[in-house]
Amino acid sequence: MSDFDLVIVGTGSANSIPGPEFDDWSIAIVERGTFGGTCLNVGCIPSKMFVYAADVADTIATAGDYGIAATFDGADWPAIRDRVFGRIDPIASGGRDYRMGRECSNITVFEGDACFVSDRRLVVRMHDGSTESVSGRHVVLGAGARAFVPLYRGLGTVPAHTSDTVMRLDSLPESMIVLGGGYIACELGYVFSALGTAVTVINRGERLLRAEDDDISQAFTAAAQRHFDLRLGATVTLVRGGAATGVPVRGGAATGDSARGEFVYAADGTPSAQGNTYTVEFTRGGAAEAVSADVLLVATGRVPNGDQLALDLGGVSDEQGRVLTDEFFRTSAQGVWAFGDLSSEVQLKHLANAQVRALRHNLLVAEGQADGPMRTVREDLVPHAVFSHPQVASVGLTERDARAAGLPITVANKPFGHTAYGWAMEDHSSFAKLIAHAETRELLGAHIIGPQASTLIQQLIGGMAFGQTVDQMAHDQFYIHPALTEVIENALLEL
Repeated sequence: MSDFDLVIVGTGSANSIPGPEFDDWSIAIVERGTFGGTCLNVGCIPSKMFVYAADVADTIATAGDYGIAATFDGADWPAIRDRVFGRIDPIASGGRDYRMGRECSNITVFEGDACFVSDRRLVVRMHDGSTESVSGRHVVLGAGARAFVPLYRGLGTVPAHTSDTVMRLDSLPESMIVLGGGYIACELGYVFSALGTAVTVINRGERLLRAEDDDISQAFTAAAQRHFDLRLGATVTLVRGGAATGVPVRGGAATGDSARGEFVYAADGTPSAQGNTYTVEFTRGGAAEAVSADVLLVATGRVPNGDQLALDLGGVSDEQGRVLTDEFFRTSAQGVWAFGDLSSEVQLKHLANAQVRALRHNLLVAEGQADGPMRTVREDLVPHAVFSHPQVASVGLTERDARAAGLPITVANKPFGHTAYGWAMEDHSSFAKLIAHAETRELLGAHIIGPQASTLIQQLIGGMAFGQTVDQMAHDQFYIHPALTEVIENALLEL
């Protein structure tokens, strides 16, 4: 039994809490997986490195549009994969070694699964089979989220992939089924499609990226037909197949010891695509359909890990596994804090990073080591991007949300092709959509679909954050001609 000043659960953004200000604190860090969290190991960073390779392949494949004779003759998947994880894996292991080394003499690392047993006390089931009990004057929960697996009949007993495993495949599959229509499905599906895999996307909704502005979602769905065999409006009735190798899909209620006897487990604990054939049966429009492929990717979203922490025993309130906090990241339990994917409805790394910077300050304020007040993070202007093809970026309200709120609005929709750079790109489908308050002239929302969307939106994020009107954004600065940023200028001028 060990008592600490601070117990940190998770090594994603939470790993940045210990710094010089905490050198006189005794700190416990609990990690059940790989150091670095979702973003570094199975999320933002590796997926975008794969996306970049896919973009290069797609550029080659479409070079003929610009009078360039080039052909895409295939991808060396192991080389692409090893370039990605050859950079990432050393960072993860280096982070672990640093926290366990002499440079962090005030920190003790516990590798295992933690859950509450009482107020600010947790038991850690260590990977070596032992059990440790730790308590803290403060406990910070940064345990993140995991892949959600729907309870489709048969899905829990086939060796399917999630985003946690599919990027480490041994070889590029000839065919793949993707279940889902959100950003993970659209990003990873695009990666495999652009590199040569025949990808079928099966989605319950009639559109992909349905959380985006309606015009963006519709445009993306239309454009995605180039990369995917789309089966939309589908109700999955059965998932079957898969050779007797690998592991059942992870993250869902159907997995666990009861399923382990049906499979021979790979040494590295990941599914194998070799020899597998998967079939997904579904109905749409009243008709039964079935699709078969070599690999099955379940990309139906992510859920917070709060249900795995025995929160009730620690007096921590939650809502279906999402830890509830106040604006300063305090939970219902005295001395227990939470942030990031575990507690935020918006699961984004840049939000978690901003939250943890505020939280570490608040910890010091709570101990009288820093001047108040405590800090919070504004969440109404948190932007996001989808790194698929085409790229999508968004901040603020969608048009449907603005109208539902009864706001007086004006809307501008400017195609990339109305600018000189758009002509150069032969772009005929990308656009920027802006939504402004008709009376105050505030920019309420910005939504972009097309090349460089995640970069183009940044100047609008800045304008919104600093309270500029759309007129100030349009007129009080220069826009380089003929740069693609003229798309934004033109949209602002139209409002």
